[in-house]
Amino acid sequence: MSRYPRLMPAHPRLFTAQVVRSERRSPSFQRVTIAGAQIDEFVWAGFDHWFRLFIPPTAGAALVLPDVAGRSWWKPYLAIPEPDRPHCSNYTVADVRQAGGETELDIDVVLHWDAQGRVAGPVAIWSVSAAPGAEVALLDQGLLFDPPGDAGGIRLVADETGLPAVRGILRHLPAAAVGSAILEVPTSGDVEDLAAPAGVHVTWLARDDPRATPGALALAEVGRRAAPGRNDYAFVVGESSLATQGRRLLHRAGLPKARITFSGFWKHSPTASIAR
Repeated sequence: MSRYPRLMPAHPRLFTAQVVRSERRSPSFQRVTIAGAQIDEFVWAGFDHWFRLFIPPTAGAALVLPDVAGRSWWKPYLAIPEPDRPHCSNYTVADVRQAGGETELDIDVVLHWDAQGRVAGPVAIWSVSAAPGAEVALLDQGLLFDPPGDAGGIRLVADETGLPAVRGILRHLPAAAVGSAILEVPTSGDVEDLAAPAGVHVTWLARDDPRATPGALALAEVGRRAAPGRNDYAFVVGESSLATQGRRLLHRAGLPKARITFSGFWKHSPTASIAR
């Protein structure tokens, strides 16, 4: 992949917003809904539209944001003194709707727990404790999903961190689309009904064992599938090994690298997990 995805805006905008509510969506997902005058101006492109989420470094702290000039934001971000520097993570827009005369935007956060059974990770902790009115910000990053005009079958592969992206892609594919979606999630309770074209087959894989390696079930399923057509397009996202090995499997099966979008959203550690 190039340094900047083709569909990333050249001058991404930084939007500020406030938390409206937070609620458990399934055993492994917390949904945080945000809104605000600037979110009313957010232009949602559908599919896997993603953004960089900024939250205060600690509960109750002020939200100090970097200056954004064109695509430049990282150096100004690092220039913020560490005690004041907000936490930044990448997320996909889970949904957008009009409610009560304002725009609401949903963020689905994957939950992980430490050895003591406590929610772990800055964004996960924030998601379950965020009170209405809490300040957040998002930096628009556009789309990664970018099939060529002659794409045949669409092949989607993701773990739980890529579920919001695949959900959005399935929702916005044309009705005549054909292909498959392989979705691995932590538990059977995370499986959901997805809106998808009739020609796209959705396979759910639930680990149901907290000791299982994330992405292993999805990779095995990719290996079992029939070889892709040379005009297919694949989108493989989630844990780092799932993304890279999934791409390798599809390429070895005959799909050109240029027709595979892949991205590692997090890296699994046997002793600690990171929520995207």
